[in-house]
Amino acid sequence: MSQAPARPRPRARHLTLNTDGLRHPLINAAAAYTIVAGLASFVLGMLSLNHFVGSVLGVTGFIVGLLAQMVSATRAERMFIVFGIVASFVGMGLGFAHGGFSLGAGHGVGVG
Repeated sequence: MSQAPARPRPRARHLTLNTDGLRHPLINAAAAYTIVAGLASFVLGMLSLNHFVGSVLGVTGFIVGLLAQMVSATRAERMFIVFGIVASFVGMGLGFAHGGFSLGAGHGVGVG
């Protein structure tokens, strides 16, 4: 009796940013920070009481994301970084709309 050819078992797909087979720990860390800072700044930027923290996270996530984008090596890294840059930019804008870097009780509105 002939045996049927063995089919390879489907492998479980796993998330990796290193699709070129090389390690990029610094770029991967920058991509992770960009996403975490972007999502946090987006959430905190919507809250008018936490606008300062949202603005700081948005600016740092945006700058780190832009720098990581310049040195990224794979397409997967670039996709994650761009997602983080966009989230950081929107969170930064929301934080600026609620008062930005001001720490006073005026929330960006004239004092008095």
